[in-house]
Amino acid sequence: MSRALRAAALAAAALLGWLAVAHAVTFEVKDGNSTCIKAELSANFNITYITANGTKTVIVPLTDSAVVGSGSSCGDSGISPELLASFGDGHSLGLVFSKDDRLYRVLNLSLTYNLSDSTIFPESSKKEIVTLETNATGISAQLNTTYRCLSSSSIRLGSDVTITFSDVRMEAYMPSANLSSEETVCSADFPATTVAPTQSPTTAPTPPAPGNPERGSYNLTDVNGTLCLLANMGLQLNVTYFSKSQNKTVKGIVNLQPNRTSFTGSCDATTVTLVLMYDLTNLSLTFTLNKTSIKYHLSAVSMSAAWSDMMAPFTVSNSSLNYLQGTLGRSYMCTAEQILPVTNTFSLNTFRLQVQPFGISGNKFGTADECQMDKDNMLIPIIVGAALAGLVLIVLIAYLIGRKRSHAGYQTI
Repeated sequence: MSRALRAAALAAAALLGWLAVAHAVTFEVKDGNSTCIKAELSANFNITYITANGTKTVIVPLTDSAVVGSGSSCGDSGISPELLASFGDGHSLGLVFSKDDRLYRVLNLSLTYNLSDSTIFPESSKKEIVTLETNATGISAQLNTTYRCLSSSSIRLGSDVTITFSDVRMEAYMPSANLSSEETVCSADFPATTVAPTQSPTTAPTPPAPGNPERGSYNLTDVNGTLCLLANMGLQLNVTYFSKSQNKTVKGIVNLQPNRTSFTGSCDATTVTLVLMYDLTNLSLTFTLNKTSIKYHLSAVSMSAAWSDMMAPFTVSNSSLNYLQGTLGRSYMCTAEQILPVTNTFSLNTFRLQVQPFGISGNKFGTADECQMDKDNMLIPIIVGAALAGLVLIVLIAYLIGRKRSHAGYQTI
């Protein structure tokens, strides 16, 4: 086949793939006659791979020829339910689920692709099967409801792969064979701002704070089982949202309770992401390492919530932050309360915080870089003590001078 014909064939295959992904693909995982997972979704995989002349990037659709793979399972004691969607020549998409007493979530998302498939990866230098995964999916829903996200949303798997989902309707731990009519809707399916239906929004006074949050421990390991994040901290969410019950904009302050908070995340050489899930709230913290300066910082925060009093699910994110700055191999510590503004409607308050992403040695925190507030708080007693010592010294000197003068007043007879 000539090079021109081969290029035309590849283009035709790509076009057919795009046409095939125009609608959602349906998957159903069963245990006997009982359905435990059902998913309708569209997905595109943006994959960068190495060629002899550099790198190439392809967009691979999840076609309607995809089937439920043999690795799919409803789970068992100690084994999580999993949907494995197999497609093409050795490619598969994996979703592993977990649950607590209120929510179910995608605990792990993975993609396996076969670089020896020359139709999808022409001129690939490697002929191997690659598997990438992440625990930072942000996909969760109330039990016995269908997770719905019709909008496009992207999840990165390392530096070479991005998965973009759309038209998603799925449910795990199903009580029946049909998707629930009750839905947990993703924040992307709602407008970012909501206007009061009957009046212009007014802002209510800030409610009293619920007290300092309890300190929790959130540690992450990489795919090799090596610690990549140590984090001890109390977290408080300060959210401005439109209240259904009060028909106005209110401020809510919520403490994350460690015993009711689950967490997951992902790590690579320069990025660590911690995802915290508390009731119907997802909080994502991303730390970035600058290899040139050997410094790290909190670079991105995103938060979504679907509280019962919210007019619509709340979602905010900011990926241009520069908080919690530390040095590689050292931890960052701040026992004082810190208020970290993320957007004009959300700030994250931290208490008794100590974190260390990257460069963890001996499975324990390195020497701490203290925040300025802790340094200032240490200076205050030092200054007060020095002032008291100075005052005592002045009084002692005055006493000695007075006593000397009184002795000089006596004459020897």
